[in-house]
Amino acid sequence: MSVEMQQEIKNIVFDLGGVLCGLDADRCVAAFHGIGAEYIAYFVEEHRVEDLFLDAELGHITTAEFCDEVRRLTRKSIQDDAIVWAWNELLTGVSESRKECLLQLSEHYRLFILSNTNDMHWGRCSQEFFRFSQNGHHLGVGDVFEKVFLSYEMHLAKPSEEIFQQVLSQAQLVPEETLFIDDSQANCLVAARLGIHTYHNHHIDDWMSVVSVP
Repeated sequence: MSVEMQQEIKNIVFDLGGVLCGLDADRCVAAFHGIGAEYIAYFVEEHRVEDLFLDAELGHITTAEFCDEVRRLTRKSIQDDAIVWAWNELLTGVSESRKECLLQLSEHYRLFILSNTNDMHWGRCSQEFFRFSQNGHHLGVGDVFEKVFLSYEMHLAKPSEEIFQQVLSQAQLVPEETLFIDDSQANCLVAARLGIHTYHNHHIDDWMSVVSVP
């Protein structure tokens, strides 16, 4: 972030996967193979989100319905817990260095999350990965981020303009005072069209060298 931009920015909106939380598709594929859901592993390998995962991401189906669909597609009686576990194996966690950086930034900027995600992934992230410690106090996601915007709750997904417009409206953000960090160029391009500053995060920890405490 340039000095000029740093003086202008008051709000930072983070993507989740590939920016804050690590992703490992190979581990997820192996997990689905391990529970006998090879057909679902193929979906993950081919990034075919529209076939099954998109409905969960948009909140059109519940976790129970997602698991029912996995059983229908695989024709196997796999337990819900095993399916959710395998799907959540995509997530590798939020590093301590990222959490420390977020804590520092939260003292100077309004922080938000905007993620295309589902209730299974967010459940693991919010309960397990976003645990902070500061001056002997234990903090959660709500102590660091002012608001979290999730596709499955909003029934919208990036890169639609509407989801960005809702974030700006609900959080009362001025686009020119807002930085959006995402690992998808398509998402960044749409945000930029609305006047939002963007940073395309190529590697998960790149953003930490771009944003800084004033």
